[in-house]
Amino acid sequence: MKIRQLTHINQISPAQWEGLLGSAYPFLRHAFLAALEDSGSVSAQHGWEPAHLVVLDDEGLLRAALPLYRKMHSYGEYVFDFQWAQAWERSGRSYYPKYLAAVPFSPVQGPRLLSRCAESRARILDYLDQELDRNEVSGMHLLFNTGEEDQALHAAGWVRRLGCQFHWFNRGYQGFDDFLAACNSRKRKNFRKERQSVAEQGISFHWLSGSELTPSVWDAFYPFYAATYLKRGQHPYLTPAFFQMLGETMPDAIRLVFARQDGRDVAGAFFLADDTTLYGRYWGCLEEYDRLHFETCFYQGMERCIAEGLERFDAGAQGEHKLVRGFEPVLTQSWHKLQEPLHDAVADFLVREEEGVRGYHADAREYLPYRQVE
Repeated sequence: MKIRQLTHINQISPAQWEGLLGSAYPFLRHAFLAALEDSGSVSAQHGWEPAHLVVLDDEGLLRAALPLYRKMHSYGEYVFDFQWAQAWERSGRSYYPKYLAAVPFSPVQGPRLLSRCAESRARILDYLDQELDRNEVSGMHLLFNTGEEDQALHAAGWVRRLGCQFHWFNRGYQGFDDFLAACNSRKRKNFRKERQSVAEQGISFHWLSGSELTPSVWDAFYPFYAATYLKRGQHPYLTPAFFQMLGETMPDAIRLVFARQDGRDVAGAFFLADDTTLYGRYWGCLEEYDRLHFETCFYQGMERCIAEGLERFDAGAQGEHKLVRGFEPVLTQSWHKLQEPLHDAVADFLVREEEGVRGYHADAREYLPYRQVE
C-alpha cells in the first residue's frame, strides 16, 4: 500500500472519498472539505495548509484517509493548547508547524481516521511518527473523534484529553410540549417565558433548505455570520464563497433559519444535519433582541430535531447556559502526540486535568432540568 499526502482534497475523487467515509456525516464529506479549500477559507496563507493523508492499494483503491492540516497557529480548533505552545517556545523550540486532524472551525464529534483495515490505519500512524522523528512538526493532534481510532492511537503512544460539551437529546418527543412535560415545573415555566418574550417582540422564524438556498439567501445570511466575529474584533473564518459553494454541493445537509420582524430578517442561524444529528454552527444578529439567541439557536433547533426525528442536537462548544435549557453534559475527547520532553509533561498534565473534567461532568448533571434523567 502506498501513502500520499494531498495538498488539496480534489486530488482524490469524491467517489473514492465518500465510499471510504460511508456515512452522511457532513463535516468530512468531500464537498465540505472542498468548499473550505476552494473558497479560500482554509489555506496555507491562513495557517491551515491542507496535508491530507491517503493510503492506496496496488489497484488504486482508497484504503485509508486522514483529513490533516499543517497548522501555523492554534486558532479555530476549540481544544486549547496555547500553554503547551508557550512552554515549548520558552525552551527555545518552535511549536509551529504542527499537524492537526480535525474539521476546521468546527468542534463537532465524528470519525477522523478513516480506514478499511488495521494495516492501512497503521500505515498512516507510522507516517506521522516519521514526520515527528524528522522534526517536521512539534506534534500531532486529532480532535473530537468518536472512538473508532482509540485503540490504535493509544498503542501508538498518543495521549487522550477529555473535554465537556452540552448536547440535547430527543427522547422520542412528538412535539416541544412533550419535552416540556419531561422538565420540572420551574424550568418548564422559564422555557415558556423565554419563548413568549421573543414572540411578544413580533419575531417569527422561517426555515430554508435544499433548493430554497439560492445565492440571494446566502447574501442575506452572511452579514449575520460575520457580525458575530466583527463584534469581537475578529475577522470571520469563512468567506462568503464557502456558503455559496456549500449551498450548491450539499443542500441536502443544510438547514438555515431566519428570524423575521416586521417583514425583515433580523437574525440568522446555520445548521448542518445527517441521519441522526442536527449540528448548530453559526448564528448572528445585527441588533439586540431579548432572548433571541436562545430561541434561534436552541429552541428552534430542538423543534427541528423533533420535526425531522433526529436523535441529537449538537449546538456547539462551551456554554453552561445550555445546561439550564435542557442540554446535557457530554464528554468529548482528543488525542495528542508531541516531541519529547513536551509529550511526557503534557501526558502528566492530562491525567490531572481528566480528573477535573470528569468531576465537572458529574456535577453538571445535578443541574439538569428534567424530572427524571434516563
